Amino acid sequence: MAEPFLIIIAAVFLLAGFVKGVIGLGLPTVAMGLLAVSMPPAHALAIVIVPAIVTNIWQTFVGPYLRDIIRRLWTLMVGTIIGIWFGAGLLTAPYAHYGPIVLGILLVIYAVIGLSKFNFHVAARNEEWIGGIVGLVTGVVSAATGVQVIPSMPFMQAIGMEKDELVQALGVFFTVATVSLAFNLTSAGLLTAATALPGAVAMAGSFAGMFIGQAVRSRLEPEAFRRWFLIAMILLGIYLAGSATYNVLASK
Repeated sequence: MAEPFLIIIAAVFLLAGFVKGVIGLGLPTVAMGLLAVSMPPAHALAIVIVPAIVTNIWQTFVGPYLRDIIRRLWTLMVGTIIGIWFGAGLLTAPYAHYGPIVLGILLVIYAVIGLSKFNFHVAARNEEWIGGIVGLVTGVVSAATGVQVIPSMPFMQAIGMEKDELVQALGVFFTVATVSLAFNLTSAGLLTAATALPGAVAMAGSFAGMFIGQAVRSRLEPEAFRRWFLIAMILLGIYLAGSATYNVLASK
């Protein structure tokens, strides 16, 4: 593995970890978008997956809400596992490169609606069955793109999770989703010894970025956090759709 490429990986994951530290998600989205410029999405995900799992596990246990999160989100997580299993192979399918474009557009739409103060709300009595459906859709989207934020993240906000609870909930959910994705990658033969070194560099960069990002998040007021969270979603969405569109056009 060439040294310049490892430096690029470290820089990519430092940025991705910072975004995750501030808003609680975005590591796979940012890293996948940047790495996909120089490699197929499936290979990029093979580098992203281990740092994503480890940082999500870390995020899972930073906070006092774990038991309540599992009680409220279990159908979402089960549905996501089923959706990822059902969508196995989509990431390497002929039209897989169009998935990130659609996902990026959805992220922008969601964030623009959020900034307009139009709030979705899911009543407590409906959380379980709606969560299961949202999980199935999220699982299939994740299997096709390697990203798990749509529609799971809007759902978690719609059931009333705010700031630190939402960040921990994202850690719990993404841990389950990325572990499930890892099984898909293993079955496809994409997780090999060749990804060990770039994966280790990626993990170091991710944790460094996360620590910096968490320090920034602790200084934000709840409304400021929400605003920057949604602005970050717009930027992530534009970047994801833009980079994927560039890759599609460049391949023709």
